[in-house]
Amino acid sequence: MTAKPVDQLTEAEAVEELTKLADEITAHDIRYYQEDQPSVSDADYDALKQRNTAIEQAFPHLVRENSPSLRVGAARSEQFAPVEHGVPMLSLDNAFSDEDAAEFDARVKRFLRLDSDPVAYTAEPKIDGLSASLRYENGLLVRGATRGDGRVGEDVTENLRTLSEIPKRLKGAGWPEVIEVRGEVYLGHAEFAALNAAAEAAGQRTYANPRNAAAGSLRQIDPKITAQRPLRFFAYAWGLLSGPFAETQWEALQKLKAWGFQTTPQSQRVEGLEGLLAAYREAEAVRPHLGFDIDGVVYKVDRLDWQSRLGFVSRAPRWGIARKFPAQQARTVLEAIDIQVGRTGALTPVARLTPVTVGGVVVTNATLHNADEIARLDVRIGDTVILQRAGDVIPQIVSVIEAERPAEAHPYDFPHECPCPLTTPVVRETTATGAETVVRRCSGEFACPFQKLAHLRHFVSRKAFDIEGLGEKQLTAFSERGWLTAPADIFCLHEHRDELLTTERYGETSVSNLLANIETRRTIALDRFIYGLGIRHIGETTATVMARGYGTAEAFLAAMDKVADRDPEAIDELDAMDQIGSAVIEAAAAYFAEDHNRKLVQDLREQLTILDAEKPKTDTAVAGKTVVFTGALEKMTRDEAKAQAERLGAKVSGSVSKKTDIVVAGPGAGSKLKTAAELGIQVLTEDEWLALVAG
Repeated sequence: MTAKPVDQLTEAEAVEELTKLADEITAHDIRYYQEDQPSVSDADYDALKQRNTAIEQAFPHLVRENSPSLRVGAARSEQFAPVEHGVPMLSLDNAFSDEDAAEFDARVKRFLRLDSDPVAYTAEPKIDGLSASLRYENGLLVRGATRGDGRVGEDVTENLRTLSEIPKRLKGAGWPEVIEVRGEVYLGHAEFAALNAAAEAAGQRTYANPRNAAAGSLRQIDPKITAQRPLRFFAYAWGLLSGPFAETQWEALQKLKAWGFQTTPQSQRVEGLEGLLAAYREAEAVRPHLGFDIDGVVYKVDRLDWQSRLGFVSRAPRWGIARKFPAQQARTVLEAIDIQVGRTGALTPVARLTPVTVGGVVVTNATLHNADEIARLDVRIGDTVILQRAGDVIPQIVSVIEAERPAEAHPYDFPHECPCPLTTPVVRETTATGAETVVRRCSGEFACPFQKLAHLRHFVSRKAFDIEGLGEKQLTAFSERGWLTAPADIFCLHEHRDELLTTERYGETSVSNLLANIETRRTIALDRFIYGLGIRHIGETTATVMARGYGTAEAFLAAMDKVADRDPEAIDELDAMDQIGSAVIEAAAAYFAEDHNRKLVQDLREQLTILDAEKPKTDTAVAGKTVVFTGALEKMTRDEAKAQAERLGAKVSGSVSKKTDIVVAGPGAGSKLKTAAELGIQVLTEDEWLALVAG
């Protein structure tokens, strides 16, 4: 449900929301800092923190002792001994725009009572890793700790000693007798990819992004495991000191480097607001080429005596701020364009990218949709591009930074032949009226090995037959052995049991599990059967409509034979079904007119028991209503919710319109929730929905 504006909250409502926010943010902090498994994106987390801050500013007398604005991180894990930091490890407030940066600069000048003279700052890349504090006494490393809750961290000394970029003894001279050096433990993109590849090959846990991998690697009980991980360290600050060692932040960074630490080479000293903004733009431009993740730029007042005067407010310093990049966009480099051939022969260009973290996920590929989209963007291999990822949407390139285009970059020439071994011609699809579409297809049909494999992959997919253990690797290997040439062959794999047992990574248990999974799918719902056939234009929803319309497999197949023969009554019957038009009719007719497909279906029928379609109910509270699910559902998956609604006679839509009756909104609901509010549509929480359908 759309959050009520803060200035319209009553005191009772503010108390209730602050309580919920404190609990929700605490749960996210534990998952992020202790478990290294964040459950929301940085943008969603920041939005919760901003909402909490806004309510507290409006109702300052309601600030709670456990307020997220009064703490940093989360309590340490009980797996490690506690370490109390000599000086608390506080976090920085965030800036998200040029206006926020300007306000930061203005606040600093107001506090210091400066007039026109610009303030000098350092601008340092904000490394996306795990904060750590290193205590040195007489130049020797004696203890290392994580941030923890900012005051008490975890003792991970022996783990930190395994990092080659952390000196065991400080170099040179001039260091204080006691100093806590602070910085970030992180993983580079190449190291992260290698770590995940090795883990996947060994059947072990993989990580969503380098930050999680770095945190999980450092917080190992056995330092020997940490030593095997290629962790790195950048130093950028300090805590407890036995005496001063520099007059400015910039001088301090140079001394840290002289003492043997790595510091970010992209750090710079700048003057005034113009310098801050320019440094941010430079960081955006260099981000794709760094080889490690940064999620913004940290601005710090350069003079340390001014930092001391400015001091702190709550849990953050007045003299520093983190200017963050947009959470769902990033710059990266287009390294190559590959062509994928789908089950219907459509050629889809895929961008291969220099790895970059967007929205908490490492992205290496993005869709380029089709040849027309490549031409529209004028995207070329070697270009620096803006990548966008929103929610679960496939990452896509939204624009090209032409000013950074290499001289040798040439316009992309879309293939005129399929990349399959047949090298069959690529044809541009036309509509019923003869107009060309954006789709280009391989003309090899099922003779094309790419289409055959893609068809098998679709057949075993989650929304079709959902056969666990038959992934792309297995399908490819079994096809190469000649065991799989059509979907029905899957149900004959038991004939190759002895050969399977001699295959690498297949033992008695794995073979038995695979064959058992296949056997459970010999009985299948009619809608899944129809969807699994892979007929062009017949997706999950259309398959459900057709299944309910015909009721039985016999009726469906008999009708399709007549549609293929262009029987007018059969075509009218299909056309009368909800959401079915000429595209579906033409696709069904073409599919069942092809002898190969008729044999494919007949072979399947001999292997399967196809259940009659379940008739939708008409006597429920949601029968006949159009429902939209948005946001994260916590008690059921989106597919389960959709199936439940359809069983109860509701129609599930993917978009909100005037025809929508109910919107079920979970955490993270966005534009659909806003549209529902604007149209006055009933909005329910997940619990309210479950109560409605249960009653």
